[in-house]
Amino acid sequence: MTELMSFWARPRRRSGDAKKRDREGGFTLVELLVVLVILSLIMGLVGPRVLGYLSDARVRSARLQIDSLVAALDLFYLDAGRYPSQSEGLSVLIKRPPSVDNWNGPYLKQTALPSDPWGHPYEYRVPGKGSPFAIVSLGADGREGGSDDAGDIVSR
Repeated sequence: MTELMSFWARPRRRSGDAKKRDREGGFTLVELLVVLVILSLIMGLVGPRVLGYLSDARVRSARLQIDSLVAALDLFYLDAGRYPSQSEGLSVLIKRPPSVDNWNGPYLKQTALPSDPWGHPYEYRVPGKGSPFAIVSLGADGREGGSDDAGDIVSR
């Protein structure tokens, strides 16, 4: 109780002291606005680069997954003596097809076929251009064609 009374018993400060205390105790609106402008400029310069790295990482990830699927198809070829038909598709890498006797799979560690980094299924095409098959990711837009991260990624 005495603490409360001593608070009220203090002499009032003059207005000049109050302004000095307010300046020392916080930031002015102008200072806060300057900081916000600086932060927005930094984000405007750094943000697009970070997003560019993210899209490049997805393209690289799709290429690595396609290479893994090609390796699994090569193992299937060694066992079965042929690549899967268009109708059999990539599912032969996980489940034994009835038409293959020497199936030593599953050829993938996953229990389901992986999707590309954008959540679309990989396409298996027979024949490929200059090869017996092609594995294709349609990119970010999920449609044929496009450029950059929306472009098609095809097995080599």
